[in-house]
Amino acid sequence: MLRIYTRTQDRLVPFESGHTGAVPIWLDLISPSDEDVREVERLLAVDVPSRAEMEEIELSARLYMEDGAIFMTLTGLAHLDTETPIKTPITFILKNNSLVTVRYAEPTPFLAYTNRAQRAKGAVHGSGEEIMLGLIEAMIDRTADALERIGNETDNLSHEVFNTTKAKANKKTRSLEKVISQIGQKAELLTMIQESLVSMSRLVTYYSAVEDTSDDKESRYLVRLIQRDATSLGEHARASSARLDFLLNATLGMINLEQNQIIKIFSVAAVVFLPPTLVASIYGMNYEHMPELHWQLGYPWAIGLMVLSALLPFLYFKRKGWL
Repeated sequence: MLRIYTRTQDRLVPFESGHTGAVPIWLDLISPSDEDVREVERLLAVDVPSRAEMEEIELSARLYMEDGAIFMTLTGLAHLDTETPIKTPITFILKNNSLVTVRYAEPTPFLAYTNRAQRAKGAVHGSGEEIMLGLIEAMIDRTADALERIGNETDNLSHEVFNTTKAKANKKTRSLEKVISQIGQKAELLTMIQESLVSMSRLVTYYSAVEDTSDDKESRYLVRLIQRDATSLGEHARASSARLDFLLNATLGMINLEQNQIIKIFSVAAVVFLPPTLVASIYGMNYEHMPELHWQLGYPWAIGLMVLSALLPFLYFKRKGWL
């Protein structure tokens, strides 16, 4: 799919090739077909990178200049509100005053920015450069929202792990096992967020180095804002990762404690019932000459002896604080 926009007064509008004087300012390629790629290459005379080229991780393959155009690729995030967020490469190509974006997903910031830019005074879009910076700023805002949500969910997980309310051991263990799964999902998302923020910071740093924005106060301000936000959010993401790591270790420790408590109960029960078993074994012997066999109180005596032999270890353990 190819969406082409031009600037009319103070808003973005769809580009019509037959319109006199209209110049495409933003060409948005979404999972493009070969025909879409050829159309962009015809309009701007640039070579659009393939998806395989966009997914390369070498810095030289992501940030470079070619034929008077600047090619910059970052790692974007999509479906952040779902349980299956994804990473997706997004390439920005700046040539003259036009911007080409190449992507294979529909991140929410793109839709949000496009809707705002098509309203009067909705978003800065005076040039391809400003559109690119505006899109990156929208992605950073979206990332900040995701980090805030992760922080709130981590608070809830922490409360669940360290909740001192009495509960059955097996039920508590199952609950903690579910917490481990949730921690893993959030840790994976944080890793993706950190990778995305690093790629954004590198992109903006590279762009500010190769493109002189000293005369454009608005662009210079956006570049500094994006660099500052990416750095601060990266630090926040690392702190959240450390907190999740601590929470994971604490959860594993709680599960071990619960399991040890169960084993402890079985161990004490075995010790408590060992003396009664010994008494029952003695009186279960079939010897001919056993005085208690013909004693009228022999049966109550044996029962009482078994109860007493079980009660004494139980009281001893209780006094020692082992129960």
